[in-house]
Amino acid sequence: MRDTTGPAGRRRSPALASARRIWGMVYRHLALFRRSWPRVVELMYWPVLQMIVWGFVTAYVAGASQMPGTQNPAAQNLGTLAAGTLLGGVLLWEVALRSQMGFAISFLEEIWSRNLGHVFVSPLRPWELVAALVAMSALRMLVGVLPAVLLAWLLYGFGLFALGPVVVLFFAALMIMGWAVALGVTALILRHGAGAESLAWSVLFGLAPISAVFYPVAILPAWLQPVALATPSAHVFEGMRAALLENRIAWGHLGWAFALDLLWVAALAFVFMRQFHQARDRGALLTIGE
Repeated sequence: MRDTTGPAGRRRSPALASARRIWGMVYRHLALFRRSWPRVVELMYWPVLQMIVWGFVTAYVAGASQMPGTQNPAAQNLGTLAAGTLLGGVLLWEVALRSQMGFAISFLEEIWSRNLGHVFVSPLRPWELVAALVAMSALRMLVGVLPAVLLAWLLYGFGLFALGPVVVLFFAALMIMGWAVALGVTALILRHGAGAESLAWSVLFGLAPISAVFYPVAILPAWLQPVALATPSAHVFEGMRAALLENRIAWGHLGWAFALDLLWVAALAFVFMRQFHQARDRGALLTIGE
């Protein structure tokens, strides 16, 4: 049985005990960043670089639509809006990427430091580890993406938060999708060890073509459109374009995004727990990564 008594025999709340264990794992990862500025800079580097590169692209697209030879006001306005959707797509896609990578890389930190076996000798439960990784993922995403959002406003005049409160729902839906994918990645790492570690950086890029980040789902071949609509991200980006181009909130797409998020999380959490128990039974938690 787990000890739930505190000092002087006082019984601790199980919820409080879980919160303390989760905070202990979060603090363990925060300590890595406290005295290592290169780690903090690395979190911001790729989102900011992506934003700057795509910012120049969007500036060119918007500028080309305003050239003297372009006399059609509708075409000029469309060029400006298209530039905005490109930059908005880049920034929101980074939310999904950083959420997934933040979760998976925090898990890999435990493997690289040979700490995974020690963690589960403690009273820490698997779901508490997942909760700590989710918290670290959210923190890493915010540190990485918010500077890029700020620079997009300062350099290019694009305010992502000008979309209104709905942008918080976009962030939430993409973060949950990132966590779901990360659960699948960590399950593969538990199953295949070091051979699957590279998926922590690459797997979500494979979903980009069907996530409709920079173009509508209608552009895809007819046979591929149902596949795209089975991803939460496609609905988020369809909703983003509706907000930018039509000035409306596509509640249908948002509803589908969160419903699919729940389905993805449930399915991949099951896969993760199955692989975790199998790894524990065969002793892989002590040898994984070797």
